[in-house]
Amino acid sequence: MTLPIPAPRTVLFRLHWALGLTAGFVLALMGVTGALMSYEEAITAFANRDRTRVEAGDRVPLAPTALAARIDAQAGGRRVNVLTLSDHPQASVFVRFARDPETRTRPPSVYADPYDGAVLGPVRLEAAFTTVRDLHRWLLLPGGSKGWGRTITGLCTLALIVFLATGLYLRWPKVHRWRIWLKPSLSRPGRPRWWSLHAVAGTWLTPVYLVIALTGLTWSYPSFKDGVTWLLAGTPERTKPARRAGSREAPPAPEAGSEPALDRAWAAFRAGEGREAGLVILTLPGADTKAIRIRWLPRGVDALSARNEARYDAATGALLATEHAAGTPLGRRLMDNILEVHRGRFFGDLFALLFCLAALAMPGFAATGLTLYVLRRRAATRRRPETRAASLREANS
Repeated sequence: MTLPIPAPRTVLFRLHWALGLTAGFVLALMGVTGALMSYEEAITAFANRDRTRVEAGDRVPLAPTALAARIDAQAGGRRVNVLTLSDHPQASVFVRFARDPETRTRPPSVYADPYDGAVLGPVRLEAAFTTVRDLHRWLLLPGGSKGWGRTITGLCTLALIVFLATGLYLRWPKVHRWRIWLKPSLSRPGRPRWWSLHAVAGTWLTPVYLVIALTGLTWSYPSFKDGVTWLLAGTPERTKPARRAGSREAPPAPEAGSEPALDRAWAAFRAGEGREAGLVILTLPGADTKAIRIRWLPRGVDALSARNEARYDAATGALLATEHAAGTPLGRRLMDNILEVHRGRFFGDLFALLFCLAALAMPGFAATGLTLYVLRRRAATRRRPETRAASLREANS
């Protein structure tokens, strides 16, 4: 007796709902956590609004070396790694510390007064968003980025692409009209209503989910990221300068009577292109780094994809290189800002909101898909006695 071979449509339909009953719920969790992180900066700023402002008066901001030294003195052995400074006179400094050399964890960030280096307090909600981020990336499973959690989320991201492909195939209409593709039939009762809502919403959000999935795979599979980088930028991704974890040794001592190289680099930056900077992210030189890294946004610009960069020699403070977003090829900008592409901010605030809503819709797809599955099983159960009764009547006739 030969088993019947199912039609391709049947195979894809079963694959679609099988993945929906497994990977669909993981994707729903990733969608909710991703939506939260898409507005992490705004939520954190609101929660810390009393610590992001200081009284300026007629005070003069400290030079980076003196500012970092005063913060280090209050940090209990922690070493300042990154200073985020604003040109607004009443803005405080966002301070990140170097990772602990043994545990590889980063101490809590703080806000500080740019005029006297006084620590204003830790960043509220930072630990909460760290947990949300770990839940999004590897489901809080042991091992972190090297454990099973990353493997599971990577496979579920691949499943999202399968959802998009099989979903479009399964709903491909015999007659192509825009109403069929883009307008849900909510007036239809029962299962057809849920199917229409599930299918039409999926059609609308397919481009967004495709961008989210393809960019998400760059964190799950390094080889995929290398391939995408080669395709878009034509060259391997720039390697970041190596840094010994958790330490920030002082650069070579300057000659007597001269200012530290960090302050010379800062002064050169402020006197040059830094005059147009509104937000500056200053990475202090580490034990094994040979450059002072300054990333900055022009005044009045909030998009991180417009970020420029300047690098200075850690020993002399001399300018080494500059990079401007306006002069960078689009492919390289996409890869340099892959997180901003992943959450839609690369394309503007409206797209960021759209990506956030699409992420929030993932639990809705899981719910409607589960509803369709349950209703279909109930209908099959009701049909089964009728089929048996019809078979018996035929046998007795």
